[in-house]
Amino acid sequence: MDVIIPQKVQKQMKHMNRIHWQDHIVIDANIHHGDPCIKGTRIPVAIIIGSLADGMTPSEILAAYPQLTERDIQASLAYAADVLRQEILVPFAA
Repeated sequence: MDVIIPQKVQKQMKHMNRIHWQDHIVIDANIHHGDPCIKGTRIPVAIIIGSLADGMTPSEILAAYPQLTERDIQASLAYAADVLRQEILVPFAA
């Protein structure tokens, strides 16, 4: 079965360049218990994703963690997206 993507969406996709999160995120057993962190910091990706989920804006996150860049936040989102594509998701109990 072929998927037909409208031309408008195709044009938008050409302009989308997902960040290469591996350039910004490190997983090292000696840093923050092996949690994925922004390179050169001890800031876990989970803190960034959680802050966004809690309603913080990227600007607020950058103000709270001045060692981060906007690209670090984008890399965190890209990492989370890749993890979700690979993990088996189990629903939480209500």
